[in-house]
Amino acid sequence: MIEVRHLTKKYGRHTAVDDLTFSIDKGKIYGFLGPNGAGKSTTMNMITGYLAATEGSIVIDGADILKEPEKAKKSVGYLPEIPPLYNEMTVREYLMLAAGLKGIRGDERSVQVDVIISRVNLKEVAERLIVNLSKGYRQRVGLAQAMIGFPETIILDEPMVGMDPGQIIEIRKLIKSLAKNHTVILSSHILAEVRELCDYILIISNGRLVAEDTPENLENLFDENDRIILEAKGSADDIRRVLGEIPGSGECRLVKREDGLFTVEVRPECEDDMDDMRERIFFAFAGKKIPVLSMMRKKSTLEEVYLKLTQGGGAGGGSHI
Repeated sequence: MIEVRHLTKKYGRHTAVDDLTFSIDKGKIYGFLGPNGAGKSTTMNMITGYLAATEGSIVIDGADILKEPEKAKKSVGYLPEIPPLYNEMTVREYLMLAAGLKGIRGDERSVQVDVIISRVNLKEVAERLIVNLSKGYRQRVGLAQAMIGFPETIILDEPMVGMDPGQIIEIRKLIKSLAKNHTVILSSHILAEVRELCDYILIISNGRLVAEDTPENLENLFDENDRIILEAKGSADDIRRVLGEIPGSGECRLVKREDGLFTVEVRPECEDDMDDMRERIFFAFAGKKIPVLSMMRKKSTLEEVYLKLTQGGGAGGGSHI
């Protein structure tokens, strides 16, 4: 659907986007992650045709955005970080203007605007001035603008920035509903939202793609973060002694808490041994009459993987990059 090949953008000596290559398929929500200055917005602006690439190509539904810009742009709707709204207009007036600018004429324009207003739940504010709307509603208007023409792909740049929790929940529901009829590319710094919403994630750092995969596979990228966490009641010496007697228990770390309990972190020598290791820990502590109040397997979070990939270290090759 969208093919990005060796995409590069330079501003003088500064390279904002450096040889990016990736594909976007139909029917998924894609997360586009990276620290400030990584090149996310620049890449989005090139995909939408707002910026020209220094090198490389972008093909959208078979149309090269440089050779057939009008055809390619019809397949993409775009909501930038700051929605391009006209505050002195009503919601309906603004959307009618946006439809006209996108080449939609006559009765079709009114019909399409009505459908989109209904789809993004703007009926009750359709005749109100945009300046008087809340942040959540203004963002909905921006999304409605991106949907004009019913493009195959909708690109959202930080759609939840500055919102309160209630507004974030509303926009999350709206994005999920969009995915029923569109492919969605979502850029956000709210990693929990990306984990919740996205089927596939691309992570860039310093203008380069450092990893891409499903959220689940990315969380498994660094095996050393897979560990067992337990709460135990006993002395440090007794706990260490029991753990030392368990085959394959690997590296262990104890932290004494204010309530006198110990939080114990166990990193088994073999990741595939996790379930058996939990059983061995349980029976070993029970045999020594040391109470274990809780035990869980803790895997890498998306946040941990993101920080490792964007603050040095990288993915180290493999199928993820």
